[in-house]
Amino acid sequence: MENNKRIRILDVPVDMVNNEQAMEIFKGLMERPGCDLIVTPNSEIVLNATRDEELKMLIEEAGLIIPDGIGLVYASKIVGEPLRERVTGVDFLNSILAYLEETGKSVYLLGSKPANEERPSVAALAGENMQIKYPKLKIAGTHDGYFKKHQEAELVREINESGADFLCAALGAPKQEKFIYEHRQEFTNIRAGIGVGGSLDVWAGTVKRAPKFYQDHGLEWLYRFAQEPSRYKRMAQLPLFMIKVLAKGKK
Repeated sequence: MENNKRIRILDVPVDMVNNEQAMEIFKGLMERPGCDLIVTPNSEIVLNATRDEELKMLIEEAGLIIPDGIGLVYASKIVGEPLRERVTGVDFLNSILAYLEETGKSVYLLGSKPANEERPSVAALAGENMQIKYPKLKIAGTHDGYFKKHQEAELVREINESGADFLCAALGAPKQEKFIYEHRQEFTNIRAGIGVGGSLDVWAGTVKRAPKFYQDHGLEWLYRFAQEPSRYKRMAQLPLFMIKVLAKGKK
């Protein structure tokens, strides 16, 4: 991290990294004691951090903050410190899984929907599909995202007993980031945790990732909106984010 530059968008830090540089930082986190938080902010998360002091604080203290949303790339140009490129959480997770397989380290998958009569939990399904792509990947354990606050101590115990080295939490932002940050000192073997949003659903096959055209042009948000019009309130955050960035201008 010493050689990496962090820029600020609406006074929220973001690492100026490409995927390769982000992976080098990640590998360093996995080799040092303690549990570091990896954050994958998009425009909505950055905007929320301007209103949520706890969220902003944990982003400030994160070991790695990758520029996930295309809105951050545009905003970085407006503030006069252009990001090298966008590093999507889904693609970054792919790189992480390949590294974990190569090094023999294990991952715990936490979040999304529980099992029902028709299928296993989304986390379990995601784990099965991850092992199809990465046959030697060690899935230390899985747990759905439907748990109460008073159950978190037991969940942390289960994660610790699994021996997992890395934690993927798909609880939705900012709950997933706050969960990792709050319990970071309780984890005995986890070296880093990342909030992955809907990535487990994509891995499980319960949600389709946007086609490549949308990915290449930073339009995943438009594809998701077309699939789920009920997301309109969240989509409304995007123009508000850009208005605030334009209003603030360069440093």
